[in-house]
Amino acid sequence: MWIVGPIGFTAPWLLLGLLALPILWILLRAVPPAPIRRRFPGVALLLGLQDDEHQTDKTPWWLLLLRALAIAALILGFAGPVLNPSDREAGSGPLLVLMDGTWADARDWPARLERVEQALDEAARDNRPVALVTLTDLPEGALPFRAASDWFAVLAGLAPAAWQPQDAGAWAEGLETSFDTIWLSDGTSQNWRADVLAALEQRGSVRVFQSPRPVFGLLPPRFEDGAIQLAALRAAAGSEREVTVTAHGLDPNGVARELARETMLFEDGQTRAELALSLPPELRNRITRFQLEGVRSAAAVSLTDDALKRREVALIAGRDDREGLQLLSPTHYLEQALAPVADLLGGSLSDVLLANPDVIVLADVATLPDAQVQALEDWVTEGGLLLRFAGPRQAASDISRGTEDVLMPVRLRAGGRSVGGAMSWGEPKSLRAFGEASPFHGLSVPPDVTVSAQVMAEPDPTLGDRTIASLTDGTPLVTRKRIGQGQVVLFHVTANAEWSSLPLSGLFVSMLERLAVSTRPAAPSVEDLAGTTWSMDEVLTAFGQVEDAGILPGIAGEDLAGARPSPDTPPGLYAGEDRRIALNVLDADATLAAAQWPARIAVEGMGVVQEQDLKGWLLAAALAALAVDVLASLWLAGRLTGPRAAAAMLVFALALPVGEARAQDDREPLGDFALEATTEVVLAHVLTADARLDDVARAGLEGLSRTLFARTSIEPAAPMGVNLETDELAFFPFLYWPISPDQPIPSDAAYAKLNTYLRGGGMILFDTRDADVAGFGAATPAGRKLQELARPLDIPPLEAVPADHVLTRTFYLLQDFPGRHAGRDVWVEAAPPDAEAVEGMPFRNLNDNVTPVVIGGNDWAAAWAIDDAGGRMFPVGRGFAGERQREIAYRFGINLIMHVLTGNYKSDQVHVPALLDRLGQ
Repeated sequence: MWIVGPIGFTAPWLLLGLLALPILWILLRAVPPAPIRRRFPGVALLLGLQDDEHQTDKTPWWLLLLRALAIAALILGFAGPVLNPSDREAGSGPLLVLMDGTWADARDWPARLERVEQALDEAARDNRPVALVTLTDLPEGALPFRAASDWFAVLAGLAPAAWQPQDAGAWAEGLETSFDTIWLSDGTSQNWRADVLAALEQRGSVRVFQSPRPVFGLLPPRFEDGAIQLAALRAAAGSEREVTVTAHGLDPNGVARELARETMLFEDGQTRAELALSLPPELRNRITRFQLEGVRSAAAVSLTDDALKRREVALIAGRDDREGLQLLSPTHYLEQALAPVADLLGGSLSDVLLANPDVIVLADVATLPDAQVQALEDWVTEGGLLLRFAGPRQAASDISRGTEDVLMPVRLRAGGRSVGGAMSWGEPKSLRAFGEASPFHGLSVPPDVTVSAQVMAEPDPTLGDRTIASLTDGTPLVTRKRIGQGQVVLFHVTANAEWSSLPLSGLFVSMLERLAVSTRPAAPSVEDLAGTTWSMDEVLTAFGQVEDAGILPGIAGEDLAGARPSPDTPPGLYAGEDRRIALNVLDADATLAAAQWPARIAVEGMGVVQEQDLKGWLLAAALAALAVDVLASLWLAGRLTGPRAAAAMLVFALALPVGEARAQDDREPLGDFALEATTEVVLAHVLTADARLDDVARAGLEGLSRTLFARTSIEPAAPMGVNLETDELAFFPFLYWPISPDQPIPSDAAYAKLNTYLRGGGMILFDTRDADVAGFGAATPAGRKLQELARPLDIPPLEAVPADHVLTRTFYLLQDFPGRHAGRDVWVEAAPPDAEAVEGMPFRNLNDNVTPVVIGGNDWAAAWAIDDAGGRMFPVGRGFAGERQREIAYRFGINLIMHVLTGNYKSDQVHVPALLDRLGQ
């Protein structure tokens, strides 16, 4: 290839034809010798006559230029011109394409895949074996070298991980054989990078590619001085820059919303920006994550847990301080333990219940009015935690003596128990190690914690199950009972130091934390989580998306404490019995720095310039110039007049490319939309903000529309996408709504339109597209998103499609409704309870209602989808069985649309016996 500037030629020898252009110019300019002029008398008779056809005596210069340019375009076109040719030296030997594959790669992951694809193309041209490796998913054993073409299928499923590799240096040291390396760095400084680079340079040449885009991160939030303290990092210092941080959580209706938005400023030359965000406690407790807007990375998302959600705790004492002695106050030690980590409330029990706190603490409160007992019981049943402490007043009362009080976990003996006193025989008792079933399991018991007095529990068969802490002699110290969604916990000692030394120890604070009475801003230690098991509730992807974790094995508390994101402990939200812990990509002490490379390593950008073949464009230009030449020659010869000129101009105009013609351009947009939607039957799909998903939905409805046109009397027009927020829904009899886990929630106005649409006879087909995995017992992210999307909709009771439903026979007789997947769970409006089968008919009279929703996960659009050429976009199954499944999917679509447009007219057949009887047949 011969390269001149940005253009290369694959057949440069053809350019020699350009040397013939001057000769051609001279030949075209040559004319015959001038004739001798002789006057002939008979010519006078011809004066005044005009010749309709005339010919110029020489070719105009502009026509010569046009012909020369046309021939030059032909020569250049056949010479194989290429725009932006790759100027490279052919390589040889094995090639390692190494990607960091971390969360920092997610910010421009498509560009990295394009760069890898270009490297594979170059290796395929040079016939080089290639190994494609990500440092976050290192292969075992030798590098997997194979043909470059084999890796293209792997690229589509390649995704970054939400953590950094830990043993990359040791892996690189163990590599063998020689190979060249193309290293796509994520741009962050890591302690293993120099070791990996040195090991790779020992094997061959190394080329490094790194994106110039900045790397941002968000540290976990912390609550200090009455505000949420946020800090953002950037890897490289630069000029002054603002970034926007948003807080997300659930609104009172349970819908995920943006709850707050603020800007953070990186000063010039600084890599850290800070923000103090003041929010009301109610709003603060709803926040589930903070996120840097416009940054596509797991490090730009910080999940929140109980450390931020400070609980509201109400403290109510049964008696006042003794002569102002604060240390003797029943709630003094509770206040000291809870004030730094919780919002404390005071006042009467009636006032406290109106505030609906998370925890109510009753310190030596014996009896309550019946009205307050009922109100407190209702509060506990709805999820509240009632924490009670014993004391002299409770020991002297008759509460929970003969029968168990509803607000006490156990029955009590009268009088209590005193040990270690002058009139007792025993010594003060210490605590027994906590059992595995106890929420305090794993906490170490200090030997100096002793109990000198307590209220005793009455033995009964359930006492063992309700005891969560006991003394060395087996007597219960802390008991618990669950009521509805809440629980009642009783410490059989006082909340101050009168009956035990427990409130004076750090164990007291840890026990309150385990009961979720308090929340600790600091990260839990190994001792705090010892003996506990945590399950993953939500997982954070490298792209910063929060997804449901599904079913994963539990993680021991010792492993979770101080864990760093890794394949074994991915970042996300971990749930325990009464608490949640967030494991973020960046911890509170994290730093970000840009990768530094030795001077011998040339770092290239991630930009990929695609080669573009110019041959077609030049040949088309040459043909256009020759067409103009023909018209110009006819015009110069005087033959392009009258009807001939009109015909030539019409042909020339038809050959020109034109845009889409639109009539009445001054119409309102809604008028255009309404006219397009109502002129013919139109199938529509809901726009989900996912371009790929929307394209598949449109292609699926296009395939279904063509099938309806070919097989039925329905002749649909091209399908349309519908924006729920701005478009009118009443124009469409049918909406296809594909579900993706991350699609936005419609507004209240959109839900109002949807409910009006469903009540007015419209149908929505909800497709979660997860039937291939949803049948294994676990709720899928798409299924949970469907529940969230459908919660505000006015949907009637549903049932799985019965065997006699009209959908099974509107056009085709069907019993299965497969799409790309063959799941059997398809849900429609439940039949009325009085629907009965008529004698002589195989199905019931299900009235004339059309089910407003059909719900399934078989990915019908993918089975229906066709490309622009009419071919199938996606495979379905294998071989004949797969094509048969696709055919049944089309038949289901036809049945569905016939059902929408004609109602349950097939159900009218139940009246056939009565009609025949009336007619005497």
